[in-house]
Amino acid sequence: MGMLAGMRATVIGAGIGGLVAARALALRGAHVKVLEQAPEISEVGAGLQLSPNAVAVLRGIGLEDRLLNAGAVQAQEVRLVDYKGGDVVRLDLSRLKDQSYYFMHRADLIAMLEKGARDAGVEIELNARVERIEDRPDGATAFMEDGSERHADLIVGADGLHSKLREVLNGKEEPFFTGQVAWRATIPNTMGRGPEAMVHMGPGRHLVCYPLRGGELVNLVAVQERRGWVEEGWNRRDDPANLRAAFADFAPRVQAMLEKIDDVYLWGLFRHEVAKRWHGQHVAILGDAAHPTLPFMAQGAAMAMEDAWVMAASLSGAESIPVGLALYQERRIKRATRVINTATDNAWKYHLSFPPLRFAAHTVMRIGGTLFPEKMLRQFDWLYTFDVTKGASGGF
Repeated sequence: MGMLAGMRATVIGAGIGGLVAARALALRGAHVKVLEQAPEISEVGAGLQLSPNAVAVLRGIGLEDRLLNAGAVQAQEVRLVDYKGGDVVRLDLSRLKDQSYYFMHRADLIAMLEKGARDAGVEIELNARVERIEDRPDGATAFMEDGSERHADLIVGADGLHSKLREVLNGKEEPFFTGQVAWRATIPNTMGRGPEAMVHMGPGRHLVCYPLRGGELVNLVAVQERRGWVEEGWNRRDDPANLRAAFADFAPRVQAMLEKIDDVYLWGLFRHEVAKRWHGQHVAILGDAAHPTLPFMAQGAAMAMEDAWVMAASLSGAESIPVGLALYQERRIKRATRVINTATDNAWKYHLSFPPLRFAAHTVMRIGGTLFPEKMLRQFDWLYTFDVTKGASGGF
C-alpha cells in the first residue's frame, strides 16, 4: 500500500475518471471521499467505447468481470462505409492481440464504477458544490458553496471540461471552436444491429453507430462541419429534424435510424490545449480536466481511466505526495498529448468533400483492408495494446 495507507483523499467529480481514481486509491489504503455536485449520480443517455487499454484498467481494479452483467457488448467488427452505403473496409476485431473491446452505455458504466467505489470503502457525498480549492504545503482544502470546508492530504480534480482545479493550476484558458458540431442519441435496436461499430463517411460529415445494453439499443453520434458556433457541453437539446436534414443524402439505412430518434442532443466541438500543470503540492487533475479530447478516437474515457491508475500507482511508490504527483504527470503527458493530437487529425479522414480525393482515399482503405487487414489494425497497437497496469508506466 505504501504511502497511500491512511491518506485522506478527496476526489471532485463522480464521473468515470473520478470513480476509477477513488477505487484505485482506496484499494491501496487511502480513505477516499468523492464530492459530486449533482443530487444523484446519473449519466445522460449516451454510449462509449471501451478499448483494450481501458479494459486493462478495469482489470487492474478488479472490475472487468462485471462488464457483461452491466450490459456491455463485446465488439466484433468495425465497418467503414461510404455515405451512400457501400463498404469501404471491414476491420475484424478478433484479430486484435487483446480482444477485450466493448460498447457500453455511459450510465451503466457509471453505475458499475459507483458500486465498485463503494465496495472499496469510498464515501460519496452528493449535492457537494465546490466553490474554490486551496493548495498548501501541508495539504489541501475544498471550500464549499454552503460555507463548509473539506480538508484532505490530496484533492483530485476529476471535474471535467470546466474544472475549477485546472484553473487554479493553469489560470483561465479559452478553447477554440473546431468548426464541427456533434449530435448524440440512442434508439431501440429494432433493426437487429449486431456487435459492430459502423462509421458512415460523407462530405463534411460522418455518423457512427453501435449497439448498447446487450443489443437492446443503438448509440448514434453524428458530426458535421459548420461555421456556426454551438456551445460546448452535452446537455443542449436539439430538434431531431435538424439532424435528419443535415444527413438527408446519406444511405436509406441511415435514414431509417434517424427516423427513430425522439430526443437528440447537440454540442460544439472545441479544441483545448493540454494543461501545462497537472498538479500542485497536494492537488492534481485528470481526464478532461487535464486534457479534453475530441471524440474521433473514442478515447476520452480510456484516458481518464489510465490517468486514474497511474496517479494512484505513482503515489503509492513515492516518498511524498508532491513527488508522486510529479511522477504521475511525467508518466502521462506524452501519451495523452499523442492521443489528443491523433484524434484531432482523424476527422479529415471521415469528411473528405472533394469526390476524386474521397474516391482515392477510400480505394486505398479498401485495398489495405483486403490485402493487409492486420496491418490496418496494428497501426494503433501503440494505443490499444498499452497496459498502464504493467511496468514502469504505472504498474507495480
